[in-house]
Amino acid sequence: QVQLVESGGGLVQAGGSLRLSCAASGSTSSIMTMDWYRQAPGKQRELVASISSSGGTNYADSVKGRFTISRDNAKNRVYLQMNSLKPEDTAVYYCRAYVRAFLYYAWGQGTQVTVSS
Repeated sequence: QVQLVESGGGLVQAGGSLRLSCAASGSTSSIMTMDWYRQAPGKQRELVASISSSGGTNYADSVKGRFTISRDNAKNRVYLQMNSLKPEDTAVYYCRAYVRAFLYYAWGQGTQVTVSS
């Protein structure tokens, strides 16, 4: 089993920055791809960014050039650096990890990001 805990959310003005962190514990050696998702009120959860175990990244078009995903495998953490934030980035942000040993996706509890205009 893998447990994920997100942190770093908060309230920020438009144009500002936040850095989200996701700490993994448990069977971390089995973690493959790690992702950040977000869900705004009344909307479906959407993929924001992904990073493979080897460091390859992928981003949603809406955040390209503004957000950067990274991971520290030694610390079992994944990060999301969010710059030039917009009110439409307001959402609960979730961390997800694919756990190969158990063939399932682990999810964190989410962290709220609110961007004021």
